Amino acid sequence: MQTNSAIHTQGLTKHYGNRPVLRDIDLELPWGEVLSLFGPNGAGKTTLVRLLAGLARPTGGLIRIAGMNPERKGIEVRRLLGVVTHQTFLYDELTARENLRFYARMYGLDSADERIEEVSVTLGSTSYLDARVRTLSNGMQKRVSLARAVLHRPRLLIFDEPEAGLDQEALELVEALLEAHRADGGSAVVTTHNVERGLSIADRVIILSNGRISYDEPSGTLEPVSFRDTYRERTGVQL
Repeated sequence: MQTNSAIHTQGLTKHYGNRPVLRDIDLELPWGEVLSLFGPNGAGKTTLVRLLAGLARPTGGLIRIAGMNPERKGIEVRRLLGVVTHQTFLYDELTARENLRFYARMYGLDSADERIEEVSVTLGSTSYLDARVRTLSNGMQKRVSLARAVLHRPRLLIFDEPEAGLDQEALELVEALLEAHRADGGSAVVTTHNVERGLSIADRVIILSNGRISYDEPSGTLEPVSFRDTYRERTGVQL
């Protein structure tokens, strides 16, 4: 199922015990758009990512992914999502290729080996496909994690600080991947602390502060210097 919106939230809240982490988040992300999500530590970025990815449940409010309720249509929603978080979701004792084959079976992919080669070329990880994950550097593991996330051709990418641990070559590959994904009509939410990269990859920019959306604007006319000033005004923190 695909509606005009990849993501729709209304009044979305999340509490941990008595502590509110997200408060009344209203978010609309059309298909074919990339959203960069900024905010200081503790602002609620990772919590929002986890809610959108189905890795946590909201305390209140509404989430729809492609018009579907993740709590009722979990399998269908997960097939639409490609998620990268601070966890790799890779098995250390398996090789990178074995990990990708495992996820290919999970998604029922045809021609799995061909698809594994394709995404590995895209992300520059072919040379260590047959190495055990535990022997790989953090940057190599991140590339395999990204390959896992896009293996099943998801329509919505949710990347939490995907640049962490990546070198410049890998960052450029990720940017190219996001651009191709958008050109194909897909959408993405990317959290980042890098102003220049966040503005360049995105159609829209959001700032989270104290669990609320304090800024939501198209990225086209934004300049890094003025955005840093806005960020400091909205959050009280220098970016």
